[in-house]
Amino acid sequence: MSWDGERVELLRKLWQEGISASRIAAQLGAGITRNAVIGKVHRLGLAGRAKPASPSASPRPRRVAHPLATQKTVALRGNTVMLREVVVAEEYEPAVMPQAVVIPISERVTITELRENMCRWPLGDPLTPEFRYCGTRCDPSASYCLPHGRMAYQQVPERKRG
Repeated sequence: MSWDGERVELLRKLWQEGISASRIAAQLGAGITRNAVIGKVHRLGLAGRAKPASPSASPRPRRVAHPLATQKTVALRGNTVMLREVVVAEEYEPAVMPQAVVIPISERVTITELRENMCRWPLGDPLTPEFRYCGTRCDPSASYCLPHGRMAYQQVPERKRG
């Protein structure tokens, strides 16, 4: 692929008409890509083109405040205070706080002492000799005791749609 004089002139003409680089590449053909067109335009120093005006010239409508966030305020007039009515939002249910997880005192076993029916929750830094596993008795089909299982496998809260 070479940029001969004829192709360069066609490129200049199409670029000035506002044709996109991908369409110019398609019209030039012969393996010329969109990026090749953009590179040649840059090397030729062709002026950038103004972006066409967007079809929706009307401004967007302003967002309305959420009804729970609206409250009337106190208005000051001169040296008197006029209390405006305070609108109380609807009652809402407080978030349910999870119960604290109580972890029993662990056996603190090494990997060589760890058995099939013991909790495999890691305790400490694995790079130190003090590294241990929980070791509390648990169901053989489970990897962790109940408290560590609750920490490892948390339920995904149900999404509210609305």
